[in-house]
Amino acid sequence: MKQLLVFIRKEFFHVFRDKRTLLIMFGLPVVQIVLFGFALTSEVKNITLTVIDQARDVNATQIINKIKSSSYFIVDESAVNYDEVTTAFKKGTAKCALIFPTGFGNDLQHAGQAQVQILTDGSDPNMAKTVVNYLTAILTAYQQEISPGTQLPYRIIPEQRMLYNEEGNGSLNFIPGVMALVLMLVCTALTSVAVVREKELGTMEILLVSPFKPLLVLLAKAVPYLVLSLANFTLILLLAVFVLDVDVKGSILLLFLVSTLFIIACLSIGLMISNTTNSQQTALLLSMMGMMIPTLIFTGFMFPLENMPWIFQWISYVVPSRWYFLIIKAVMLKGLGFSYIWKETLVLLGMTVVALAVALKNFKIRLS
Repeated sequence: MKQLLVFIRKEFFHVFRDKRTLLIMFGLPVVQIVLFGFALTSEVKNITLTVIDQARDVNATQIINKIKSSSYFIVDESAVNYDEVTTAFKKGTAKCALIFPTGFGNDLQHAGQAQVQILTDGSDPNMAKTVVNYLTAILTAYQQEISPGTQLPYRIIPEQRMLYNEEGNGSLNFIPGVMALVLMLVCTALTSVAVVREKELGTMEILLVSPFKPLLVLLAKAVPYLVLSLANFTLILLLAVFVLDVDVKGSILLLFLVSTLFIIACLSIGLMISNTTNSQQTALLLSMMGMMIPTLIFTGFMFPLENMPWIFQWISYVVPSRWYFLIIKAVMLKGLGFSYIWKETLVLLGMTVVALAVALKNFKIRLS
């Protein structure tokens, strides 16, 4: 028993000396609990609601005040006409809109019923349906306030419309998200072992004595995967169009150009990982697990980013798939042009340059 205790003590020392084991044992549960507790929620909150009040009467004002008092919406009353609303939807600054027609209060008081129009961004059908349910519940509660009793002489009839998705196709939100997830994981994983494999196989010396410069070596590693990833993207796009009935409303050429940029960004991240690790197992772990969780959580296609605390929203800014997801939704689902996605495209370009620079800097021209 004394010898057993000595060996147990020795193993404790080994564990405490291994910082990576301690990080996995204690750091990973803390990160998962924090993410799952604060970030992963399907509830819709803090959604920007654009309101056009053409009625300017007491009833419309009371309804707007009730919406402002809820925790679901951030009310924006700056728009004055329908064109400004559609522009906000295209830019992504608004996800829903509520329009009160002229004479809303007069119709409600004298005719017993009045109509309002609810516009939602149909490129995210789940969120659009949830928003409609929230607004309908607020309108129903207001009806009960002004009409106490079981019979409701006053009726507010919401006219609903989903922009960019009139038929309510539920695949529209997940197709761009799955495209971002697949390309991110596959491209990063493929190139993450490209350089470190040469180290393990002992063929790195051949590369180092070749007349190629380090930049050309990295490009030679990435080009085959770029071609294969573009073929993979084409296959995904064909499946989305012909199997899942997703209509590509924007430019196919623009779609391929921004997808090529995103693939290059992912390949650059993979090369950066490959040049900063010493084993294929570590590189694959970083590329698969290290990229999959941020892509699933911080892209926005599974869990609304607006619901998350501000620190997680800031973290999402450094996830390349978040920007690609916004670009694909704008081009593929909304039919928008480059003038609406140039900021996201510049962000992806900047991430690509940084990842390539780090990969090139860590490419060792001498073996240790």
